[in-house]
Amino acid sequence: MRIAFGTDEPTALTGAIKQHLADSGHNIVAAAAEGAPWPDVGRAVGEAVVDGSAEIGVVCCWTGTGVSIAANKVHGVRAALCTDAETARGARRWNDANVLALSLRLVSSEVAAEMLDAFLGTDPDPDESPEIAKLS
Repeated sequence: MRIAFGTDEPTALTGAIKQHLADSGHNIVAAAAEGAPWPDVGRAVGEAVVDGSAEIGVVCCWTGTGVSIAANKVHGVRAALCTDAETARGARRWNDANVLALSLRLVSSEVAAEMLDAFLGTDPDPDESPEIAKLS
């Protein structure tokens, strides 16, 4: 899977996230320069998902809130700020989230790996399509 990745601050966690994605066989698309301002990171990852350069996006900033807000400004993006695997799984299943937002402050590399696996391993529930359509 092609995954757009962006962070406003390269850290050990962002390195671990990229390594986990690569080890899992995913192709990482650098949507924005690491260390770019968070609004630019969120927008660039969102645009990569919407234009088809990537199938899914992952964004990171200190709280995860800023990049999720910025990504959600791109029409067609459904970014979800998650802090655990079950929330990430639910965001994909019930909300058809296409961008996972993570906090650099709250998330460990182990929890990030669990969230990535849950998010990427879950398909959207087709029964939720009418609800998702209301978001357009």
